[in-house]
Amino acid sequence: MGDRAAALPVPAWLNGRGGRPEGYYHRQLLDAVRYLVAEGVRWASLPADFPTWRAGYRFFRRWRDNDYIKELYGRLRTMLRAPAGRKPEPTAAIIDSQSVKADATVGAATRGYDAGKKINGRKRHIAVDTLGLLLTVLVTAASVKDNDAGRDLLEQLCAEHHCIALVLADGGYTGWLVAFANAILALALTVVKRSDDATGFVVLARSWVVERSFSHLIRARRLARDYETRIDSAEAMAWWAASIPVTRRLARSGQPAPRRVKRSAEQPRPPLGQPAPLHQPLRPKPRRLLPRVTGRPA
Repeated sequence: MGDRAAALPVPAWLNGRGGRPEGYYHRQLLDAVRYLVAEGVRWASLPADFPTWRAGYRFFRRWRDNDYIKELYGRLRTMLRAPAGRKPEPTAAIIDSQSVKADATVGAATRGYDAGKKINGRKRHIAVDTLGLLLTVLVTAASVKDNDAGRDLLEQLCAEHHCIALVLADGGYTGWLVAFANAILALALTVVKRSDDATGFVVLARSWVVERSFSHLIRARRLARDYETRIDSAEAMAWWAASIPVTRRLARSGQPAPRRVKRSAEQPRPPLGQPAPLHQPLRPKPRRLLPRVTGRPA
């Protein structure tokens, strides 16, 4: 828990930079925002066990404006890449997009119609590493083409991760974007296409990694539909949703699950009146059934 606590950004008032001390612990506010993202509730509908919804929204807004959630996720990503034998900074990335419907709270200026998916809303463009961990998020209107949004996505990816040299994409990123990435950004953009002889569902090499990341994001109910009025709020919600499975993976790696040990024939049973060991499940006692009564009473 000490390493995970060190991954949190230090507040200004604890770092000697002044400011008013906060009235709630960061763990309480983190749990409140994660609950809102996972369950898809409104800010005013947060349970009473959490801090007030105004305090939670101020916390979310401060972390959104200062990119604290991106900093936290970056530290968690480094902690997950180390046990897998990977370097802290990735050298390859995979990009893709996903169109989602927008709620009535989304203005007409930041939404559009995706003719291919027949969705009126927004489009999320993400870049992940080979482990499926999030690197960059870009939210646009659903009417924006993948090539146009891919240019901004690749520029942002190169600005934040300088070691990226190879980028994999699907067939929607063909055309002038490949030459732009090679000539301007010095990136090898490789398009993974579906074979012409393939029939039915076929898993594309390395493309399934980013699709799995999208499935993890969409499990957060807040991201099943875009409810955010601002673009940066929608991007911040994606970072919060991506942090939920990452922290769970870290928790499982730090505390392995106990194995069930089978009792051999030579191992004696515990004496009566003493509880069984924790690794052996208790057998339920057979329920004694009453005799069935037939007929009506006199």
